[in-house]
Amino acid sequence: MTTTSTPATPVLEIDRVTVRHGDGDSTVVALDEVSLSVAAGELVGVVGPSGSGKSSLLAVAGALTAPESGTVRLEGVDLGAAGERERARLRRERIGFVFQSGNLLPALTSVDQLRLALRVARIDERDPRARDPRELLESVSMSHRADRRPDQLSGGERQRVGIARALVASPALLLVDEPTAALDRARSHEVVSLLAREAEAFGAAALMVTHDHDVLEHCHRVVEMVDGRLGVPAVAG
Repeated sequence: MTTTSTPATPVLEIDRVTVRHGDGDSTVVALDEVSLSVAAGELVGVVGPSGSGKSSLLAVAGALTAPESGTVRLEGVDLGAAGERERARLRRERIGFVFQSGNLLPALTSVDQLRLALRVARIDERDPRARDPRELLESVSMSHRADRRPDQLSGGERQRVGIARALVASPALLLVDEPTAALDRARSHEVVSLLAREAEAFGAAALMVTHDHDVLEHCHRVVEMVDGRLGVPAVAG
């Protein structure tokens, strides 16, 4: 389902962003005038070698790093012009993060992982923005494991819970970092297919960094990073 066109009405707009690390002779250009937009319901895959700038791209999109130049907008809000308190609020309420291996809290059950995410976002479970934790677990085929802790789940199950946790506060943007790194091929396809389906169903824009070219067929678009620059779309497969 990979295409090369960019849908209208972007949720995330990255415009000519440059990020540098270090000083003097040790300066590294992590992002070099990168421009990218992601629309609601779209899963965009980002591939490229280690050190190409993929992690820096996620950090900028997630309001974790301020660019040296260029602009980053989330739902029209200029993240560079926003204060730190506003950026923190946007990270809590409008951005969902999906990490490698789920990154779940060991002491909490699956359903409590989602409840905690709502509390962190400062959203009451009765708030219209909140998804019902148990219904959301059912949507990712994890309702039968709602009361299990991470050490009682497989790698694929932990990632499903992690995706549900990222969606529970109805974010506008999902940022996904190497979601298949610890999974076998079959589970990798399941997880990325689920990400694409849930992003489309919930109307979230999703940006996924991955080294796993096997799962790119599930993305709506794929772009490639090389030396801090975005190249032509990579071929999925």
